[in-house]
Amino acid sequence: MTDVTFAALGVAEPILRALAAENYTHPTPIQTRAIPALMGGRDLLGIAQTGTGKTAAFGLPLLQKLSIGHVPPQPRQTKALILAPTRELAVQIEQSLRTYGRFLNLKLAVILGGVSQNSQVNATKHGVDILVATPGRLLDLVQQKHIRLDGVNTLIVDEADRMLDMGFIRDVRKIVAHLPRERQSMLFSATMPDDIVKLVGDLLKNPERIEVTPQSRTADRIEQKLYYVPAQQKRQLLSSLLQDLALNRVIVFTRTKHGANKVAEHLSRTGVTSDAIHGNKSQNARQRALEAFRSGKVRVLVATDIAARGIDIDDISHVVNFELPNEPESYVHRIGRTARAGGAGIALSFCDPSERGYLRDIERITRNKIEAVAHDLPPLPEGQQQPEEPRRHFHNKGRKPGNHKPGGHKPGGHSPADAGAPGKKRNGSRPHWHRGRDNKKRDAA
Repeated sequence: MTDVTFAALGVAEPILRALAAENYTHPTPIQTRAIPALMGGRDLLGIAQTGTGKTAAFGLPLLQKLSIGHVPPQPRQTKALILAPTRELAVQIEQSLRTYGRFLNLKLAVILGGVSQNSQVNATKHGVDILVATPGRLLDLVQQKHIRLDGVNTLIVDEADRMLDMGFIRDVRKIVAHLPRERQSMLFSATMPDDIVKLVGDLLKNPERIEVTPQSRTADRIEQKLYYVPAQQKRQLLSSLLQDLALNRVIVFTRTKHGANKVAEHLSRTGVTSDAIHGNKSQNARQRALEAFRSGKVRVLVATDIAARGIDIDDISHVVNFELPNEPESYVHRIGRTARAGGAGIALSFCDPSERGYLRDIERITRNKIEAVAHDLPPLPEGQQQPEEPRRHFHNKGRKPGNHKPGGHKPGGHSPADAGAPGKKRNGSRPHWHRGRDNKKRDAA
């Protein structure tokens, strides 16, 4: 705990009152460094994991900047734009800024996909001071001329690495093309892949660089444990662990939406209050699930990686990696859902033989050997056991065109079982009339 206070950083009295009401008295390391730099008008690059207090780090200076000599916004304009990769994160940022700015006369709005645009158009038609948005829906409304970005004097891009993962960087660049050149800009990211480094160079001018933890290192306050368990026994192990009431507010991560539904259904059948949150659920259903989890009506929230971005709920006791992520950076984001606001937490990971490669990637990028612990489940019969060293799954990253291994499936070839099958598409490809629907991914998470 630092001895620095928000008052010592120059935060204005109305914002201090709002922080005190939330029992926020001492800034986190990123807030201690970012707030003075941003109040001084600097651009900023923040490299920080989730749960480090990024929202207040950029939100408090922004609220103070807009409240000094406040001039009402013009119709359909916004003075500050905050871009977030997921709906949940956008909602969370807007709610936090409303909390911090409750004693200020500022107008805020949130724009996101998955719901009707009519209420969002109405919320912005008279202009807003701060607009929080996901890129896809915002770009749609800009192109429809419902929102103007020519009055933006502050741009904030949050969780830029997740924007990259979700394919939103092109939309971000299109949005930036509508902004004035003279503005204050900030970018926050947990990791710095090459594409984000290039984006930083394009968006920021002589930025203050703040790195509060080494890249891809996990929070020290999180106790991490590993269970080696066959895939067939993962649900049984999860139910066994949940008999311990110390697991009182738990997020369980799966790799797929279908897997999230299956785990939630299994838990409900065994008497554990649970709900699933993923991209196939409507925004209203996702918000209801989050509120039930936040209030304690639901003990376990089962989530996919993308849908879980923006879950900022204190006192999450455990994170369970029901399936290890195939991107090691996602492990850092997952377990960062616990140990928030200075608390502690426990991360439990299930690893079946097919996931050993993912585990090695995670331990390499986090530079941490996860402690393996035993479970009490009986061993599977010999015929049902998975091979110890399965073939790794590659996703064609960096693979040269035509670099097929001997004996592999050749482009355009038919398998014997499919030969002569009427209407069967080759290579498992989708019929052309589905492709347009498949490509509508913006904000679908």
